[in-house]
Amino acid sequence: MFRRFLIITIFFLFNLSSFAQIESQLFLEGAKINDIKSDGEYLWVATYGQGIYQYSLKNGKWTNYSSKSGNLENDLFHCVAANKDYVWAGANEGLYIYSRKTNKWTKRKFTNGGEFGNWIRSLNYDEKRKRLWIGRFRNITVLDLRTNKFTDYNKVINADEKTNNFNNIVFEGDSVVWFGAESGMHKYVTKKSIADPKAWTFINNKGRNFNGEGNSVSVSDFVFDKNNIWFGTDEFVTKESPRYNVGGIYVWDRKLKWDRISKANGLGGNGIYSLARTGNYIWAGVYEFNKNDKAEYGKGLYLINRLTKKVTPIDLNELNINTSNILSLFFDGSNLWIGTSSGLLRLKIDNTLAHIKK
Repeated sequence: MFRRFLIITIFFLFNLSSFAQIESQLFLEGAKINDIKSDGEYLWVATYGQGIYQYSLKNGKWTNYSSKSGNLENDLFHCVAANKDYVWAGANEGLYIYSRKTNKWTKRKFTNGGEFGNWIRSLNYDEKRKRLWIGRFRNITVLDLRTNKFTDYNKVINADEKTNNFNNIVFEGDSVVWFGAESGMHKYVTKKSIADPKAWTFINNKGRNFNGEGNSVSVSDFVFDKNNIWFGTDEFVTKESPRYNVGGIYVWDRKLKWDRISKANGLGGNGIYSLARTGNYIWAGVYEFNKNDKAEYGKGLYLINRLTKKVTPIDLNELNINTSNILSLFFDGSNLWIGTSSGLLRLKIDNTLAHIKK
């Protein structure tokens, strides 16, 4: 499933006297990688065009579920999640569910949400509470595995439908669930009932939040450290609306201070596809939105020192990545998995000064 294996040495310019040695291995060459998750035993990869891939972390074996392999009717997926019993995959037309007991896929359709209600854009599984969170183009749905019950939640705020259009779902430990929407974000405190309005907080770019920049803010990803939350945001600007979504990475001190990292700080673009944290460093997959042809253009991979906020571009040629579209990032505690528009790269990073930990 892969064609190249290399060991490369990259010198990150962090005013350190040491270097990071990175082992780089390319898999699934040619596949568009939209999402990467792990159940601890396997890595699960959602692709747009080649179905779902399973990778054994123990023996390195790949298994493909797709129309080509004959074990899944669909090939176009946006997201994936898994536990020891099930795999869930999100597509345009509903939620695909794989039973690891029967080795069969089924499809779940949703009645609420209108025409786009079955566009599944994000999945995340809460092992502690046995809940699958499903972010749809319209509505959040929760599958309680204890009762096998699906419950829909409409999170429209102030009649703005985009507050109910979900980009991603990310856990902060086991106490908070964050939801990035096309207009703002929602925070749910897990110790309270999902149905309790007091368990939820909505944050947009009004007032001091996100420095009040742009007409709206679309949150694409989150990473966390003890003192800050890092928000990746989408860029969407046109000649008619040059300040609609200004994009960039926002760093919030959880109080009042908001810092923005953007092209002015060294990023190749203001659009953020994905974020990941390895110790004191934040990785970012970056794109730029062209207001003339209204299209996104990948601008590569960047590394940010979370203490100094210094931005360093990663030389993709050194990694043998032949595209600048870095769509998804996943750190498993030992390896950084980089999903691109033309393959999946695994980086095993050996750098004690980076304080790499899960």
